[in-house]
Formats: sequence, structure tokens, C-alpha cells
Amino acid sequence: MSDLLTLAFTSFLVQNIILSQFLGICSFLGVSNKRSKALGMGLAVFFVITLSGIVTWLIYYKILEPGGITFMRTIVFILVVAAMVQILEMAIKKFSPLLYGSLGVYLPLITTNCAVLGVALLNIQNNFTLSETVVFSAFTSLGYTAVIIIFSYIREQMLKAPIPEGFKGIPSGLIAASIMALLFKGFVGLI
Repeated sequence: MSDLLTLAFTSFLVQNIILSQFLGICSFLGVSNKRSKALGMGLAVFFVITLSGIVTWLIYYKILEPGGITFMRTIVFILVVAAMVQILEMAIKKFSPLLYGSLGVYLPLITTNCAVLGVALLNIQNNFTLSETVVFSAFTSLGYTAVIIIFSYIREQMLKAPIPEGFKGIPSGLIAASIMALLFKGFVGLI
């Protein structure tokens, strides 16, 4: 049990998918200009990463490995991620058209979000059990969600600040993200 708690803490804070492993940067910078969009994207990524992690683990260990076709894992994982994104897109379009409109192009781009495929591959690379896969996938995606929401709040506050013209937008965002990464690295000593 303590191993699962350590894995949860590590994947959420210490080895944060965005700030430590630099996966998912495109959507991190693209959608973090408003908290509502960041929350919607974070929840969408949470759903896709968690379910894709579980499904890809099952496919890998129940079909690909016994069949001796582990070389097909990347293409199979991409297809699983694409299917999860399609399901999510249809659900959001039906139940929250406003969120669907605000996420715009970023929703289908979750398919190509390297964080989603990265977590699926990390689950296999680290030889996680199914329970470890669930914990790692869920807490990694929760870490993604937390960081993108915190960053959206910072970016909203920066709009009110007197920032020099050359630093407005992405440059000031990257500076703020690097400071956040340093703050999250402070949790390394806790494990």
C-alpha cells in the first residue's frame, strides 16, 4: 500500500508529466490562458490518460505479449488513444457544447498529446502491475490537471501586470512555467 502512495505522490508532484518530463507542453501553453478552458482540458486529459493507461496495459499484457507481437505496441497504443479521444469528444459535444466550443482544436489534439502516449508507454516500460498502472495513470493526469489550472491562474494574473512588450504572451509564460518547475522539484527530498 505504501508503494502505491509513493507512486501516487511521485507521479503527481515529483515527476510531474509537464514540469519534470516536459510532455504535453503544447496543450499546456495553448489552453492555459483561461481557468475554465484549463479545467476542461485537464478533465479531458484525465479521462483519456487514465482509461488509455488501463486499456493499453490490458492489451499489451493480455494480447501483444502472449502473441509475441510487442513490436506493435506503439501503433496499437495510438489507436487506443484515438478511440478514447473520439469517445470523449462525442460525450463533451453532447453534454457540454459550451466546453466543446471553448476547447476548440485542442480537444482532437489530445490524440497527438505526447503525455497521453507517454504515460501508456511508461506503464509498460516500468513493468507496472495493473493496480500500479491505474495509480500512475490517474495521478499523473491529476498532476497534469493541477499544473495547468495553477498555470492558468498565473497567466490570468500576468495579464494585469505591467510586463514589457517583448515578454508578453508565451515568453512570460515560459518563465513562469520554469519557476513552477523549480518549485515542484522541491518535493524531490520528500520521498
